[in-house]
Amino acid sequence: MEFIWILFAFICGLAVKLVNLPPLIGFLAAGFILNFMQVQPSSVLEHLSDLGITLMLFCIGLKLHVKDLLKREVWASTLGHMGAWTILLIGLVSLLGLAGLHAFEVLSLRTAALIGFALSFSSTVCIVKLLEEAGEMKTRHGQLALGILVMQDIVAVVFLVLATGQVPSLWAILLFALIPLRPVLGRLLDKSGHGEMLPLTGLFFALGGYELFYLVGVKGDLGALILGILLASHSKSSELNKSLMNFKDLFLIGFFLSIGFSALPTWEMVGLSLILTVLLLAKFVLFFYFFSSLRLRGRTSFLGALALSNYSEFGLIVVALSVEAGWIVKDWLVILALAVSFSFVITSVLYRKAHSYFRRYKDTVRRFEHTVPLPEDCFAQPKNMQVLVVGLGRVGRGAYESLTGMMENGVVAGMDADQFRIKKMQGEEHNVFFGDGEDVDLWEHLDLSNVRLILLALPSADDSVNVVKQLRSTGFNGQVAAIARYQDEREYMLNAGIDNVFNFYTEAGTGFAEESLALIR
Repeated sequence: MEFIWILFAFICGLAVKLVNLPPLIGFLAAGFILNFMQVQPSSVLEHLSDLGITLMLFCIGLKLHVKDLLKREVWASTLGHMGAWTILLIGLVSLLGLAGLHAFEVLSLRTAALIGFALSFSSTVCIVKLLEEAGEMKTRHGQLALGILVMQDIVAVVFLVLATGQVPSLWAILLFALIPLRPVLGRLLDKSGHGEMLPLTGLFFALGGYELFYLVGVKGDLGALILGILLASHSKSSELNKSLMNFKDLFLIGFFLSIGFSALPTWEMVGLSLILTVLLLAKFVLFFYFFSSLRLRGRTSFLGALALSNYSEFGLIVVALSVEAGWIVKDWLVILALAVSFSFVITSVLYRKAHSYFRRYKDTVRRFEHTVPLPEDCFAQPKNMQVLVVGLGRVGRGAYESLTGMMENGVVAGMDADQFRIKKMQGEEHNVFFGDGEDVDLWEHLDLSNVRLILLALPSADDSVNVVKQLRSTGFNGQVAAIARYQDEREYMLNAGIDNVFNFYTEAGTGFAEESLALIR
């Protein structure tokens, strides 16, 4: 029976990928098709789904820093949005009830508030998947979205305690002992090496955190998240995350399939779920309003709001608990499952063109910017910059350091969208600054008149192409070089106007051969 799930997930996932849509849309469709065919899910699918979510939260923790959660733009926008959205939904549900829609007419004020609260959450699974595919997990808007998701998770824990009446045991206070134990966890990670023990260590930490929190009456997923946060500052956190990525993505297929198994809808339920889906526009507007009011730049507000404009799988948990308590009829579980699925599809499609949308409507978006931006959103360009390396990962940093050794001091500069990487390198007195290569505002504000060469060391070919388009639109006439992993990417990037593209693996092999040969000459 498990092969049937794999077969349909593969067929539907490949079908949507061939039309340039995210595979998760196909996985959602596969779940509904299998349900329609009356294929019964087993506990294996549920276990895969749970394992995928646990690993995902652990990986989120590896990329988060506690002080990010304490920023006003994170906690204030989270709580403000949830409150405003719930009030808005109560009003809309009441109006739809007065308009004669029976499903809304029979809802009490309490049930309307519960539905509004359930739909106020954004999907951690969907958003993380989108940010990972776009390589934007550590960008300004990516970190903002992740911080809000974590804050929502904390609210979810409080709700579950109040709704179920299951108060954590007194032993839960011992969980604070994990903080001083962080060096021990770090040493275990160091001893795991770089091979098969590394992902196994990650699984041990993620599942161990889950079980530890669950044993003392706290939501297990929160334990996986906390363990990840405790290891976020470790030097191997990025390597650990990469080693777990394929496992996480594979297990999450079970989650998307399981949504389709929730129930079979009627046409009336589909219509009601589409009404809720249309309200995603209001969710986007509310997020954008709160972000802009808290002095975030227009681009950050726009991209962050667009990423968060979907419904969460946690909403299904809220409604399921409400159904068990007799507060809401079971039909609403199916309606919300459909609305969640539709929201995944819409966000997945729209976010892939998010940067294009911003470039098109940037003048309108900028009207809502605060006159005094936050300090971390201000651009600080190094002086005398003639060569700029964009992207300071392993390849980019290697290029930056090599060029720095070859050229005069201060002539070579580096730029990266990871604020923590930039702060660390600035502490080591490197000539680097914070900036997102796909930020059109950045290129319009930077003075590139003396820059002769820009190297794009970005993980995605599409990212490099987008950057070079923005550079040319600002009038930059210097040389642009980039890296590619595959030959078809190289041709695509050259055709897009990049002057020189280095095949990562071929050039690495050539450099290795040349330097080794120098040893015997």
